[in-house]
Amino acid sequence: MDSLIHAFGLLALDMEVSMQEEKERVLTTQNEFSQDLFQKQVKSVQENLIVRPSLSYWQDALRRFAANKQSLFAFYLTNILILFSFLGPFIWTRNPSHQDLNSPSMSPNMGKPAVVVDELAPVIPLFAEIPVISTTDETSDLVTEEKAIGSVQNFKVIGFPTTQNVVLGWDYVPGASGYVIYRNEVKPEDGALGIPLGDVMEGNQISFEDAQSLEARDYFYAIVPKDADGMETTHNTVLKVQVMTAISVDSAKSLGVSSEIGTHVRLSSSPLGTDSLGRDILARLMSGGKVSLFIGIFAAVLSIIFGIILGGIAGFFGGLVDDMVMRFTDLISGLPFLLCMILLKVILNVGPGESGITALLISLVILSWTGTARLVRGQILQLRNSEFIQAARMMGAKPGYLIVRHMLPNLIGVILVTLTFQIPSAIFTEAFLSFIGLGVASPATSWGSMCNEAIQSLLTRPYEFFAPAVVISLTVLSFNLLGDGLRDALDPKLRSNE
Repeated sequence: MDSLIHAFGLLALDMEVSMQEEKERVLTTQNEFSQDLFQKQVKSVQENLIVRPSLSYWQDALRRFAANKQSLFAFYLTNILILFSFLGPFIWTRNPSHQDLNSPSMSPNMGKPAVVVDELAPVIPLFAEIPVISTTDETSDLVTEEKAIGSVQNFKVIGFPTTQNVVLGWDYVPGASGYVIYRNEVKPEDGALGIPLGDVMEGNQISFEDAQSLEARDYFYAIVPKDADGMETTHNTVLKVQVMTAISVDSAKSLGVSSEIGTHVRLSSSPLGTDSLGRDILARLMSGGKVSLFIGIFAAVLSIIFGIILGGIAGFFGGLVDDMVMRFTDLISGLPFLLCMILLKVILNVGPGESGITALLISLVILSWTGTARLVRGQILQLRNSEFIQAARMMGAKPGYLIVRHMLPNLIGVILVTLTFQIPSAIFTEAFLSFIGLGVASPATSWGSMCNEAIQSLLTRPYEFFAPAVVISLTVLSFNLLGDGLRDALDPKLRSNE
């Protein structure tokens, strides 16, 4: 017992010594720290700020859309194309339907020089007197005549070389039975003289008139004499001719320039050139843009509205109504578009060569709503069992009110994205139908009809085809990129991934 008491006493003494040592250590440590470390800490203002601001759904969508450079580029490009089509004609006031037959198929220019000419009068060919050669030997005469045939001398232009006509003249070649005239757009090389314009059947004729599809450019004319057998010789003479644009006296008066014959004037600029009928391509692009964009936007909006109505009814009521609407949708989806377009043109009594804008609009609206209806139906099926819909129904809200007031606002994002994809589809469809002759026809114009008119001269005048083709491509591309940007901005799932 005494040993146990002695052990407890030693343990208590050890604990007292340990506590004393710990107190001394703490006091020593406190003396080592500076008093500044124990001052009251003032929180920074930045620590009280919310890292992510509170934004509404549309504010956040606008922020993410503005941060997407690709979407902004598409947005600005779309607005530029719309302004170009609808406000451009107020700046570029050229009449898109005016046919200037004095300047057809002009390449892009900022104002070409022209010469005022009189009305085209028949050109009387010139003939030279053939000298009489006396001989007693017919055979030696033929040999002498064949050896005397040489190249044409003094090959020149008579008068003004204009797009109206070019009159060529030359000196008589002894022994020649006729001449062959060639025209080329490049300098002849290796015997490639160009396109044969015509044969001069008489050897003493010393002039020729060219009035075949002349343009304001440089041409290379070549003349080859023919021997007594009517065969071309190996001699040719080449002449470079710079053809100027010709305008009539009446056209000069309408332009407000001097109408004196032979006066050199400068025509109005055509930055994109003119077509085969002398119509300004830039003015026609603006006029055609109004038609193409109107058809694309109007048809897309109507088909979207039609699809929203049918899809909303099918999704909200469900059951038999849903089955009937969806089977009708499947039926419309199976109809061939071109066949319906042709049948509508027949029903509306649209003749060959006439514009079928009305038939085209009706076809696009009737056959393009099915995708929107399916999309809206699927979204409505998800929303109709939501808590806020059930609460509104318990408060006595009618089906029409529920759809318009509660459901459709939640589908605005999906509808906008669908619309931006529907517009370029309608524009491209119109361009395709006009290109094959089933859409817009002259005198009305659209980008597709311009491509149709320019395809015949694609190899010789590609600028007539490329101008509307590039605008169609830019329009379809801009609306598709805009749709991608809206889809990314309006998708709430992407917000949690940022």
